[in-house]
Amino acid sequence: MDRRSLIKNAGIAGVLASGIAPAVHAQAAIRWRLASSFPKSLDTLYGGAEVFADRVKAMSGGKFDISTHAAGELMPAFGVVDGVQQGTVECAHTAPYYFFGKSEVFALGCAIPFGLNSRQMTAWMHEGNGLKLMREFYGKYNIVNFPAGNTGAQMGGWYRKEIKSVADIKGLKFRVGGFAGRVVERMGGVPQNIPGGEIYQALEKGTIDAAEWVGPYDDLKLGFHKVAQYYYYPGWWEVGPELDVFINKKAYEGLSSEYKAIVQAAAAEAHHHVQARYDARNPDALKQLVAQGSKLRAFPADVMNSAFKEAMALYNEIGTKNEDWKKIYADYSKFRQEENLWFQFTEASLDNFLQAQVKAKKL
Repeated sequence: MDRRSLIKNAGIAGVLASGIAPAVHAQAAIRWRLASSFPKSLDTLYGGAEVFADRVKAMSGGKFDISTHAAGELMPAFGVVDGVQQGTVECAHTAPYYFFGKSEVFALGCAIPFGLNSRQMTAWMHEGNGLKLMREFYGKYNIVNFPAGNTGAQMGGWYRKEIKSVADIKGLKFRVGGFAGRVVERMGGVPQNIPGGEIYQALEKGTIDAAEWVGPYDDLKLGFHKVAQYYYYPGWWEVGPELDVFINKKAYEGLSSEYKAIVQAAAAEAHHHVQARYDARNPDALKQLVAQGSKLRAFPADVMNSAFKEAMALYNEIGTKNEDWKKIYADYSKFRQEENLWFQFTEASLDNFLQAQVKAKKL
């Protein structure tokens, strides 16, 4: 053993002999509960909460233990914000736009029609003003948020009948997530806000005419192709929906600086895990759906144009009534404009070229 190693090992021995352990192991044991808005069957979405909890436990040497609970176990899927706000549970994993009924601003923390894509959303949160602005807003609900997942752009859902024009949206009973229903309603549709675990039965019984969830991997698991044959794209209302871990503010502030750092790191890992899993598993699932008879269709141009027009008009209207929205959307929309100006020269143009090669069977 050389002199340097001897000194190093002697130093470690001295630390251990003195009873001083690394800081994280000196922390008190903590037990939290996490309420998810998703069923366990959706390993991508519910799995994000599991990854978060597993990493917190591992990085804390087992001293910070978070038990994860699927929708309905501790509280309903759409009850988790109230649960965290009131301290019934310490944290939750959810899609913030589910709670647009409390304030439309919740949707800005997740996804709005024709909003930021997944990369742009992550950039706004971490390098723009997104996280700062959203935390100021969530503070009114006694919540501290951490981005913890993104599905990437989603599909446009399952329909019993073809959508040939915007006229086919009128009267359509459509299960569409959260805030997007406001735009569908302006187009003449009848939006339904139904948790993921209840969609199949509603579609099967004809309670609804159409439903969207996420994309091929989840949709195949949920079996929507068995009760509706037309599969539309793109999900213009789900360009880059972010999932969050919501933490009760008092519980979070009670953590040591080491535990706070662990929470941040664990949420970041969950964030990347969710999107990577979707990107890796959606292609094969789509092939399976088509092989089983699903009919892929693009939304007609007039549907896309109408949706865009109504979305922009809605955002302006909300800004006249909701000061939080006016403030945050101004920053969000400016960031979106700059990002899309940049993406048109890089991601968009290259993607268009590569997709053309795929269609020509050269790639």
